[in-house]
Amino acid sequence: MAQKKTRATFKKIDKVTLAVAIDCMGKSMNHNYSAVVAAVPAASPAIAGDTPASTKPIQHLYLHIPFCARICPYCAFYKELLDRSQTERFCEAVVREVEQQTAAFAVLPTTIYFGGGTPSALMTSQLELLLKGFHERLDLSTLTEWTVEANPGSVSARKAALLRELGVNRISLGVQSWDEELLKILGREHNAPQAEKSFSILRAAGFTNINVDLMFGLPGQTTPQWRSTLEKTVSLQPEHISAYCLTYEEDTEFFLRQARGEFHADPDVDAKFFEMTMSILQDAGYEHYEISNYARPGFSSMHNSAYWAGEDYLGIGPSAFSTRGSQRWQNVSDYREYADRILSGESAIGTMEQLTPEMKRAERIAFSLRTGEGIPAECLRPWPKETQEFVALGLLRQSNGNFVLTAAGKSLADSVAEAFV
Repeated sequence: MAQKKTRATFKKIDKVTLAVAIDCMGKSMNHNYSAVVAAVPAASPAIAGDTPASTKPIQHLYLHIPFCARICPYCAFYKELLDRSQTERFCEAVVREVEQQTAAFAVLPTTIYFGGGTPSALMTSQLELLLKGFHERLDLSTLTEWTVEANPGSVSARKAALLRELGVNRISLGVQSWDEELLKILGREHNAPQAEKSFSILRAAGFTNINVDLMFGLPGQTTPQWRSTLEKTVSLQPEHISAYCLTYEEDTEFFLRQARGEFHADPDVDAKFFEMTMSILQDAGYEHYEISNYARPGFSSMHNSAYWAGEDYLGIGPSAFSTRGSQRWQNVSDYREYADRILSGESAIGTMEQLTPEMKRAERIAFSLRTGEGIPAECLRPWPKETQEFVALGLLRQSNGNFVLTAAGKSLADSVAEAFV
């Protein structure tokens, strides 16, 4: 999960907590965060059966495929340059981990999300191995949404047809921009014509639920460029649009260039981009159902909505996070070590932590406020003064027993949430 989404900076919430939901389009939990507090021995079994929530089947699965044909200079998620000599073994390990997890947990998925990295960078035969492996090892009778992230540089008619044939019904296409110069700055492997062709290939293959990923706040980006990108995207009529503000993440080339003074973040300009996004996309009929996400009615991302609602999920693959009840754990962030462990019959878990009630409450507030439904009013009762101040400032409003961010409040969502956590 691609991604490179807006990151909130709630100083009172640890980084793992933030990773859980702000990775919105499924890129979820792919960082190797230092805030995880305990290491699990390499040979330890998968965690299971230790919370009341364990009686309910896990309904949401995420698979992290870390391979990329090119490393984007702004991306802080775990990724590796594509090595064709390693991908077959990686796919075998993924299928084996699915077997491990289904032996440890009751799994009945309603959503599956393949993120990365670049899932579409795999060969068609390898994608087939993974997809059939999921079919053979999981009960997919209740599956409603199966998303695969794709980059325009690696979409083909053959891959698209295979994905559709084997049950994938949603594609998240990493376009980022329709401006050629900005694509070069971002280090993307595709150009604008390739992106449009990829979109057409997906439509021709029968996909009726396509998300287009976009980014604003890019170095040197102008408001006319962003307006043009939004208008071009709307003209293609995707069912879903994710629009994220660039953030300068540590351990990226962009972060170093910002530190050297080559790039500069401008919050005022970013706010204008954000306001333009809301205006253009809502006028075009897209519901603004989460700070960075817009959908035609009925096409909100079910998988990401489950994260934001605090539901349990299972992460497969290197660096993937899982949350079950009050426990959260992360697989090792190295696909070679990951494969070695899994194929040796060991656990791939590298780190784990126990979530306290305070952490769970903070997550619920922070992530619920980012959504269109907001947060139940009773959850904010401990902060009557802050709540009323935000209402008086026109940043919060009440709706159906919930507190919801206003249009002005959405621009300051991080600051509003921080006051409650």
